[in-house]
Amino acid sequence: MGELVLQEAVESKIYLIRGYKVMLSLDLARLYGTGPKVLIQAVKRNIERFPMDFMFQLTPEEAQNSRSQIVTLKQGQNIKYLPYAFTEQGVAMLSSVLNSRRAIQVNIAIMRAFVKLRHFLATHKELADKLSELEHKFNQHDKDILVIFEAIRQLMEPPPAKERVITGFKPT
Repeated sequence: MGELVLQEAVESKIYLIRGYKVMLSLDLARLYGTGPKVLIQAVKRNIERFPMDFMFQLTPEEAQNSRSQIVTLKQGQNIKYLPYAFTEQGVAMLSSVLNSRRAIQVNIAIMRAFVKLRHFLATHKELADKLSELEHKFNQHDKDILVIFEAIRQLMEPPPAKERVITGFKPT
């Protein structure tokens, strides 16, 4: 039961920022059972393991926007430090920096959540592609049906009246 709760907690903490699916340092610190400052210090001691596509710091605007989505602070409080965002690779790299038993369990849950999200998005892309294909087929069928109706209407119209030509003898 604890693993299911952890999985749900992890899934709800994955956000889309700058086109990346990320987890914020604040959320990761809570999951790992450590303070955000301790987590970032561990990362900075091993900064060569975290290139820009693994981790980046949010801008003040991004932090403010994420605050409205995440609701981590009470109204009126300010963000003391700008949080860091970790991509899937960055979270995986955290496992080499944080070696506690809890960190290992949390990392496993996080990797599973990212895989589940990737699978979910792939499934929805397939469905969207199939829906587009069906929509295109139906649009083509609609055009074909309109052509058929037009042909039927033309067949139902009476033939145009032809000028009668009288044949035979004409009195002179």
